[in-house]
Amino acid sequence: MNKTSKNFSSPRAVIFFILTIAVMTAIFLFSCENSGDSSETSGTIVEIVIDLRYDNFNELSPAEQQNIYDDISHIIRKTAHFTAFAALGFCVSMFLGRCKFFSAKKLGALVFCFLYACSDELHQYFVPGRACMFTDVLIDTSGSLTGMFISLIVFTLIADKDPVME
Repeated sequence: MNKTSKNFSSPRAVIFFILTIAVMTAIFLFSCENSGDSSETSGTIVEIVIDLRYDNFNELSPAEQQNIYDDISHIIRKTAHFTAFAALGFCVSMFLGRCKFFSAKKLGALVFCFLYACSDELHQYFVPGRACMFTDVLIDTSGSLTGMFISLIVFTLIADKDPVME
């Protein structure tokens, strides 16, 4: 049995392969949203943050309100990029299984996530009102690396106790 078929025989690998495809699909679908729909999606979260953080928001001038809204919106959008790709990095890394963090497998996983981030940004270039930004690729790749690091922690804490994780 070669390494690829051995990897797919693990319940963990099958589960995380499916989750990897699901996360990639979710990222793709979010990237399909035009700027108005995307702003509406993040706008709900922005309004929740404003309600929690600013008791006197409605008393501020319209210019101050807009500045606060724009700042929080920017943070929410970048956090969404980071988080979605952290989930991707985690799932890909969990699919690959336990191995050293600085290994060819993990480097391959990071390159895969980087290339998917590049393709995601290129895709957004063709969506009305969206942009292709290399800074987002860097945020996405950082998220992927963080997700991979979290998988290392999961393997360290859980794998010895759970045979499904092997």
